[in-house]
Amino acid sequence: MLFELWQVKPVMAYKVPFVDFPKQYRTLEQELLAAIKDVLTHGDLILREEVRRFEHNMANFVGVRYAVGVNSCTDAMYFSLLAAGVGPGDEVITVAHTFVATVADIVHCGATPILVDVGDDYNMNVDLVEAAITPRTKAIMPVHLNGRVCDMEKLMKIASQHNLVVIEDAAQALGATFDGTKAGSFGTTGCFSFYPAKSLGAAGDAGIVVTNSREIADKIRLYRDHGRQTKDDLAGFGFNSRLDNLQAAILNVKFKHLPRWIERRRELAKLYHQGLSDLPELKLPPPPQSDDRYFDVYQNYVVRSQERDKLVAHLRESGIEILISWPKPMHHQKALGLNHFHLPRTEQISREVLSLPLIPEIGNEQVEYVIERIGNFFVKREV
Repeated sequence: MLFELWQVKPVMAYKVPFVDFPKQYRTLEQELLAAIKDVLTHGDLILREEVRRFEHNMANFVGVRYAVGVNSCTDAMYFSLLAAGVGPGDEVITVAHTFVATVADIVHCGATPILVDVGDDYNMNVDLVEAAITPRTKAIMPVHLNGRVCDMEKLMKIASQHNLVVIEDAAQALGATFDGTKAGSFGTTGCFSFYPAKSLGAAGDAGIVVTNSREIADKIRLYRDHGRQTKDDLAGFGFNSRLDNLQAAILNVKFKHLPRWIERRRELAKLYHQGLSDLPELKLPPPPQSDDRYFDVYQNYVVRSQERDKLVAHLRESGIEILISWPKPMHHQKALGLNHFHLPRTEQISREVLSLPLIPEIGNEQVEYVIERIGNFFVKREV
């Protein structure tokens, strides 16, 4: 019975896919195969040169001193909390409109998550943070969702005034900036995901922690490799969460293409905005260059509609792959025990959001087809 519930379903061939891993692979095939062959030929499998090179690349790109590759962004956040001394009796302020890992890591540390609502940009409503601070508050975990950075100027002022740690969940914001400063470089640590569907994706799980603190970086290096200072000397108990050297080699190849991919995402976001902005029934994200403080990288192009479910069905029937993140708010998941939080904006957003296909591999004509089918839906609704 369990197998029947979780068995893999056949993949549908969409006219406009949400992701297209095979097409990206074909574009980079020779580079990727050369990198993989080099790793396997030399037998460089665990914590080798490719990992060190990727850590160096990421630290320079984000604008920090250190980067430590780990198994996933989930572990990046968990280790960041541990390294910052978060544990039982502490509270950590974050949001419910995020992937469950953000809140799970707080719980796994033995701390208590305190959830605040989000704003129109789907990020933490920073104006609600101070009211959530108590004597037990240890840290704040903003989530830079969909490729847009939270208002870190306000948030860092609050954190400084109350002596709180800031750990950035920047899983969806690699390359995004606020007031010229990149996501992940504001707080004590920044945590990134290289899950395959991310703007910089591995061929499996991968993550990294970035920081300006040598102490934090050293702790996370110990956590990721069983607490080993050397092959034979232990600093304590740790975990097995090393960034795989083969994944690092793949990421190093793709890293060279990241600026071009980000620019392409912004081009596609502009096309969507131009084609959909005359539909009052649809709430769109800000277009590129609409606010000089923000450089958005559009990890997701998220729109809102009060007729979300009918629109999604229409688009899927039209051969357009759509993602909904997340139809059930996390604090409404009974098993998590978070239903005492009242988050009206999060609940409204969960009823209305849908993500349109936006990857560098799709063509302008595919975006125009999505725009046409959305327009067709709302014309029909008016008749």
